[in-house]
Amino acid sequence: MKLIDTVQAAAARLQSAGVAFGHGTTNAFDEAAWLVLWRLGLPLDALDEFADRRLTAAERAAVEALVEERIAKRRPAAYLTGEAWLQGVPFHVDDRVIVPRSFIAELLAEGTVDPWLDETTRDVLDLCTGNGSLAVLAAMAWPDVRVDAADLSADALAVARLNVERHGLADRIRLVASDGLAALPGPYDLILCNPPYVNAASMTALPPEYQAEPALALAGGDDGMDFIRALLRDAPSRLREHGVLVLEIGNERAHFEAAFPRLEAVWLEVSAGDDQVLLLTRDALAAAADPA
Repeated sequence: MKLIDTVQAAAARLQSAGVAFGHGTTNAFDEAAWLVLWRLGLPLDALDEFADRRLTAAERAAVEALVEERIAKRRPAAYLTGEAWLQGVPFHVDDRVIVPRSFIAELLAEGTVDPWLDETTRDVLDLCTGNGSLAVLAAMAWPDVRVDAADLSADALAVARLNVERHGLADRIRLVASDGLAALPGPYDLILCNPPYVNAASMTALPPEYQAEPALALAGGDDGMDFIRALLRDAPSRLREHGVLVLEIGNERAHFEAAFPRLEAVWLEVSAGDDQVLLLTRDALAAAADPA
């Protein structure tokens, strides 16, 4: 059997089994290609190059076992392979952290945030850093900045350390254990945050693949805004005068606007639309907090 036939057969199995995607791929074919190429030790971008390669019986058996594990355990493929990619950059991942998929990565790669920064920008915070991917991408995007990568989870920080060291950025990225902004006095020019924001009703309806991820990194309380309320309360005191906060809220815009009706936000366009990520200036945060 050719490799491409194996991928197509694996895709059909994944599709019929009803597995959920969204942890690096969005459909059965791409997920099958990822699993097959990884299992065979081939580059993940080399499907066309190896499409006609014939697999041995042992290789077919190994692929089938991996696909069966994906179906039976309903764990994200990234947990099975130990690696995920964000904006073309590889990161170690395991079940101590959520699989990196933040839309903020697009903004860093495309320079969308750059107009709010200037030549004096030096201090960046990646809050709720998880496996450290946004901190790494920020350090890559802006070679002159220092990045604090903070998380409440010691397990997440251990994984983040692997990725910081993997990309040779230990001299520019500092890992910090912090409950929200408690251990982070700043001041920062830019805060990036992809926090736990999934509301309680949505948490109960998540597919098993998402429930396999640490709930601490996903669950945001009844309306998804528990962490965000504390963050927006404390952020003005951690930002420099012209500092900004870039915040991802996923599909929770309605809950966000209900919770913060006075807040003037700039909604940023990403591949999923213009209601997933927003930018808040320090002035806007301070104005919304002013009871007058």
